[in-house]
Amino acid sequence: MPEPVRVLIVDDHPVVRRGLRTMLDGESWVAQVVEAASCAEALAAVVHQQVDVVAMDIALPDGDGVRATAQILRHRPRTAVLMLTMADDDELVARALRAGARGYLLKDTDPDVVVDALRTAASGGLVLGPGVRLPGSVAPAGRSLSPAVLPPPFDQLTPREQEFLRHLAAGESNPVIARRFGVSAKTVRNQMSTVFAKLGVGDRVQAALLARDAGIVSPAEPRGLSG
Repeated sequence: MPEPVRVLIVDDHPVVRRGLRTMLDGESWVAQVVEAASCAEALAAVVHQQVDVVAMDIALPDGDGVRATAQILRHRPRTAVLMLTMADDDELVARALRAGARGYLLKDTDPDVVVDALRTAASGGLVLGPGVRLPGSVAPAGRSLSPAVLPPPFDQLTPREQEFLRHLAAGESNPVIARRFGVSAKTVRNQMSTVFAKLGVGDRVQAALLARDAGIVSPAEPRGLSG
């Protein structure tokens, strides 16, 4: 992360906001912590205080945190929003990610994991907490990635591109993939750009969602998509 970022905590419970603020205040990558107790306050904070990353609850006094996420991203598309909620529901996970959220964690997640997830989201990655599943069907572990069994548009990918995509969707960062295949991180980035173009998606989150829907990764595989 090139420079410290502003973090917004959106939750109607002051104790939750205070606890998360306390954890974030000592982080070198955090420049400032801002608080909001409602959807309206969150949108105002993002617009006027140039917030970079948001920890967003779903059940808020004046509305739905998922809708608030979509509104935030319409105003500031580069803002990273991480859902932090008690709601353990596959449909909400799907809605949040399709609205543009960079991750979904439950409030009973270990605090250190929450802080790390916010940092990953701020860096452009996707993070799903323990027990949180991406929507869509999944295949048994070890499913072949042969072009003969992959549906369009995945059948357009070369074998190497299929492998790169599989590791991306399983949660590996570009540097990790680079080490795995013995290539440079730049090579992986270039390869991923080609993969995104062939799949008709704009980023890692959309590619991961498509891959999960197609059954390219299993529920047992890792769940963090840091860049």
